[in-house]
Amino acid sequence: MPPHTAEPTTRECKAARRLLYFGTEEVVAAPRLLRAGALSAELVDGNLRAIRYAGREVLRAISYVVRDKDWGTYAPALHAVEASETAEGFSVAYTAGCIGRDGKRLDFRARIEGTPEGLSFAVEALPPDDFLTNRCGFTILHPIVGLAGTPVEVEHVDGSVEHAALPDLIAPWQPFKDMRAITHEVAPGVRATCRMEGDAFEMEDQRNWSDASYKTYVRPLALPWPYVLPANVPMRQSVTLAIHADQALQAPHPAIGAPVAHSPLRIETGGVIGRTPAFGLVITPEETAATLAAAPILAEIGPQTLLFHFDPTAGHGAEAMAGFAQLAALQPAETVLECVLPCQRPIEAELAEVARLVAQAGLRLDAVAVSPAVDRQSTPPGSAWPDCPPLEAVYAAARAAFPSCRIGGGMFSYFTELNRKRPPHAALDFVTHCTCPIVHDADDRSVMQSLEALPFILRSARAIIGAAKPYRIGPSTLGMRQNPYGARTLPNPERRRMTMTPDDPRQRGLFAAAFMIGYAARLVAAGVESFIGAALTGPFGLVEMSATDPRQRSPAFHAASLLAELAGAPTLGCVVEGEDRVLALAVERYESRTLLLANLTADDQRVALPWGERAALLDEDSAGDLAATGRRPAFRRVDSVLVLKPYAVARVEG
Repeated sequence: MPPHTAEPTTRECKAARRLLYFGTEEVVAAPRLLRAGALSAELVDGNLRAIRYAGREVLRAISYVVRDKDWGTYAPALHAVEASETAEGFSVAYTAGCIGRDGKRLDFRARIEGTPEGLSFAVEALPPDDFLTNRCGFTILHPIVGLAGTPVEVEHVDGSVEHAALPDLIAPWQPFKDMRAITHEVAPGVRATCRMEGDAFEMEDQRNWSDASYKTYVRPLALPWPYVLPANVPMRQSVTLAIHADQALQAPHPAIGAPVAHSPLRIETGGVIGRTPAFGLVITPEETAATLAAAPILAEIGPQTLLFHFDPTAGHGAEAMAGFAQLAALQPAETVLECVLPCQRPIEAELAEVARLVAQAGLRLDAVAVSPAVDRQSTPPGSAWPDCPPLEAVYAAARAAFPSCRIGGGMFSYFTELNRKRPPHAALDFVTHCTCPIVHDADDRSVMQSLEALPFILRSARAIIGAAKPYRIGPSTLGMRQNPYGARTLPNPERRRMTMTPDDPRQRGLFAAAFMIGYAARLVAAGVESFIGAALTGPFGLVEMSATDPRQRSPAFHAASLLAELAGAPTLGCVVEGEDRVLALAVERYESRTLLLANLTADDQRVALPWGERAALLDEDSAGDLAATGRRPAFRRVDSVLVLKPYAVARVEG
């Protein structure tokens, strides 16, 4: 008789579902909702998130943050947490500690108090050892949607008051410095004042990094970092939030502008506004062999672009070019060389050597993007710019070395660096940059909220390079491929949600598929011509290459296949009622219409379809069965309202 197989336990089912959604079994504690009259906040790992008044977001977060010398964020261990709520408000107290890689420790005590009129968050830190850090203290996040470009009142450390506005286009440098307090309008009749004590604060426009926030933080960037917190010297900081509301809003009441929970989200589509971007994959020399081994799966996706990353400072040479040539011969896709220039010899000589290696390998190239190696590292405000040949000379040398190729430039890092060092785009055939959603925060909500920042990035980039200049994005993936702000990216052997790691486990889950479709939906309005959204193998990959199952496809594989199939199709204007929950991309092909939907949340979302007779769903019910095959999710007939399960992707035809 066959051995008895026990039914999976509830715990096993939950672990399997977490793997399907996020590629990790890591358990994330649910936030605790704190209320004081019309004021509410979520307590998450000792910090405050989603601070709202009468349902309207006031602040995205107030957090006490400790960073290491590479700008990695510590996850403090919390102890003796005490939280209570009464009719008058709420209070939270705890102790916490961080331990650095050198074994040095930082301990701190925190206390949070909330009333209907506001809240306070105070921390006293006491390092028992000299503690090295790039930043230690409070950060305050203001939301961007509905707040960008609106008036604020800033009180400075010297007592002066500045009447200004939050930036609309993304500011390359800090919009406000030496801050003591900032006041903004939350809603008609409601103003909020955030006051910071204990040090000088300043604000940066976090949309540069695709964060959906303006961040006010402690310790000016012009001061040296890393710096040492001396042993046994206490450091005290506090943040208070005061709500000034009309009398009519003092008592609890229906949320301002809150959506009706049971109503399905409405989608409106219009006429043709552009075309969907070409979809591409990045190939590194380190992943070339694995990509060649999975060549049949690469053909299933059918990407329009293969971006070959070539970096002589990492030891890439003739062998790397030979591997790229093999892949280019197998695929009809456009081939682009992403070439890092060491700038250690005359750039004409360096580029001539790259051209010689390309010719020697027989590599077919359509375009070459170039960037000096030093431009991959960030130059923060107040820092000296590193020595580098003028970009005009770099681009001219690239055109001379590759006369038959399109020449691209910009940044191989993020929009931040493009915004601070704006390229002479007239000398280029296209401009490019990347994004990464885990520079500052890596929780699920913050990563998905980064899609709110994309329209601002795209509009700001267009303001720099002009409306007509061809514009490309990527590689833009969940994981970080290179750290412009420190010496390294961070290893992630435990497969956690963490900042600045190349190995984000969610790349293997439904989360990545929904993120990729949502990202593509944001690109259409800016006329982006090419989107590099993944690799085939490796930490940014769409397939798992292993001895036991070499053809394991992630949910994002199917999302990438959809985007590649729809590339170049006329795109329709498409507005979703709740874009913080669902994003949509609508195209017109062959006298039919296709609607792609992505649920950006961990909850079911009901969507009122503008049209459509049948839908194919990539969700928790279908993703597991599709992992080992190249088959697409099956179509079924749908009603006018479609239910999207958490992080689901839907293709609606009609």
